[in-house]
Amino acid sequence: MKLLSQILVVLVTTGFSAHAESAPELSERTVDVDNDVSLRVIEAGQLASGATLVLIPGWSTTADVWREQINRFARTYRVISFDPRSQGKSTITTDGNTPETRAQDLHTLLGLLSVRRPVLVGWSQGVEDIAAFINRYGTGDLSGIVLVDAAISPGAEGIPARSAQQTATLFESFATYQAHQQEYLANMMRAIVSKPRSNDAVEDLVTMGLKTPPDIGVAMRIADSFTVNRMPALKKINCPTLSIASAKSGGLAQQQAQAKQISRAHFEKIEDAAHAVFLDQPDRFNELVMTFVAKLAPPASDLHPAPAPFVEIDQPVTPSLVEQYRTAPKIVKPRQRHQRVARVRSFWDKLRYGWIVENPQYVKKR
Repeated sequence: MKLLSQILVVLVTTGFSAHAESAPELSERTVDVDNDVSLRVIEAGQLASGATLVLIPGWSTTADVWREQINRFARTYRVISFDPRSQGKSTITTDGNTPETRAQDLHTLLGLLSVRRPVLVGWSQGVEDIAAFINRYGTGDLSGIVLVDAAISPGAEGIPARSAQQTATLFESFATYQAHQQEYLANMMRAIVSKPRSNDAVEDLVTMGLKTPPDIGVAMRIADSFTVNRMPALKKINCPTLSIASAKSGGLAQQQAQAKQISRAHFEKIEDAAHAVFLDQPDRFNELVMTFVAKLAPPASDLHPAPAPFVEIDQPVTPSLVEQYRTAPKIVKPRQRHQRVARVRSFWDKLRYGWIVENPQYVKKR
């Protein structure tokens, strides 16, 4: 019995040790991206890896919502996530709470962190941020895009397609959020995740949502849905794209239709998951993303392959330019003989010549 206990202790200790070793080290810092605006940034993984994944959270959430994905993806790739402006621990500001300004923040952040050809992964509001990024900066510097359970907004042009009841319900929710932010967020966090979660987990999500003042939160929702038609981004995407949707999503058909407009897009839906598909079905979500990214960037070891062994081959030696000049056959041109042209005598020559003819005795003979 004592031996069995010792074996169990060893197994448990080894298991915890292996888990601790496999957990990536996270770093957190603050990065200035605009005048008086800084973002809280989380980084993990290997800088020398073949790809960088940038995880963009949704409305009233922070980088922490991606915690499980950060831990998984960072074993293979470099992973970055952040709290968008006016969310979480980033600067709370009344300016620029739109997808267009957040796209500018993202572009500045990528430059400051020396990120090259990242894979952008945006969820919910993060999809609008990616669309705004594409409309302004294109996809030439991106390796790939992952759009998670949201359709790109047509802006005010999409209002007629909504029923009067849908519009009324949406704006009533804005009023409820402003008047009862904590209760609204608690119900929302339980609705976007179908699997049971502990009260502590829900409270953590609510706490991060409360960082955003209600007036700013409503302004964000309006800017996301009604101000700008970002659908032109669909035709501008020129990199591999993965669209992942919940099978229960009310906008499932719209997401499928938009994926068909992207030239290099692949669409996947996840069963038994609500809006936060990566929280409900993390294993399936992580598998889809890892498979997608693996096709984009080879492992780091393949980026710098070992040089091929040197094999000496008998090849003719090309002479230098100087040697070619020295050994080149000389081209001899026949000498040109110029015809003598009779000199036209001047007045003084004629005068002198006449004087000599007339006075030959003064000419010294040789």
